[in-house]
Amino acid sequence: MVSLSWKHHTLIQALISRGPLKEKEFQSIFTAVTGRNPGAAKKIFDKYLLEINKELSYVHFELRACRDQYDGQVCYGVVNTVSDDQSKLGTTYSVPQIAFFKGIIEAIAQDEAAQGCISGFDALNIRLENQLPSEASSSQQQQAPAAFKNFSMSQKDKTLDELVRDKWLCRTSEGNIGLGIRSLLDLRSWFRNNDVPSCEVCNEAGVKADLCPNEGCTVRIHKYCLKNLLSQRDDKVCSGCGKPWPLGKVTKEEAVEAAVDDEEENETQATTALRSKKRKQRSQRDSAENFSSQASLASSGAATRRRVTRSAAHLN
Repeated sequence: MVSLSWKHHTLIQALISRGPLKEKEFQSIFTAVTGRNPGAAKKIFDKYLLEINKELSYVHFELRACRDQYDGQVCYGVVNTVSDDQSKLGTTYSVPQIAFFKGIIEAIAQDEAAQGCISGFDALNIRLENQLPSEASSSQQQQAPAAFKNFSMSQKDKTLDELVRDKWLCRTSEGNIGLGIRSLLDLRSWFRNNDVPSCEVCNEAGVKADLCPNEGCTVRIHKYCLKNLLSQRDDKVCSGCGKPWPLGKVTKEEAVEAAVDDEEENETQATTALRSKKRKQRSQRDSAENFSSQASLASSGAATRRRVTRSAAHLN
């Protein structure tokens, strides 16, 4: 059993108190806490995460990373790995709000076009009655809880704002409602259990992805995964239907830009390591020069004292 230090605790607390963080934000905190750059010391960074997860597993939590399917950025967060009645007691949302959220998640995840979002109008018109157990009879569904029936449009609108604020949902640049990074981190098992198709490249749920253009083929790939593919080669054969994949709307310019970004990131890491090495060499050189200067000064002082003594003797 690994004993976690205050540095491990600080990283955990940062993610719990602030919610999921973008990679740059989390790495910045890691650097401030440990004094190490994750880019130049990746093994140390990975070791910290492994040690944290070994301890969190005892309480059914996990420090997890995933990509935001809307912008492709990597994010880190602490998630609950068990869904039971006890864990549900920790939420601040009411039963109607949770049913409303589930309805939105299902509408987005089960979209065959994999657009990753629904309009605000469609979100507000989600029927909470549909979240009753599927085995319930039609008569029981008609007897939905009063809280469901009385959940007004204004309450739904307010709940949307709260879910976006807490990163369970997000608003896209077009003004639609999409999945927040917390949902992408936390609902990984839910996506699998509900047969949400996975991205052919990364095997994560393809909630927002490009579909194979061949009719009848169900393969889908995330936009950022397509960029990586195109940066490696000009075409790609679909593993589902065996036909060439024209790579959707991803242009070569976008792929080149993605490749350049990766190169710049690698160069940045290399530059950081080089600067660190140069600073160390400069520090050693400055120390040597300082020592040399002190030695010269001491020698000069001794010579001056000898000259003064001889002059005094001459005057006497």
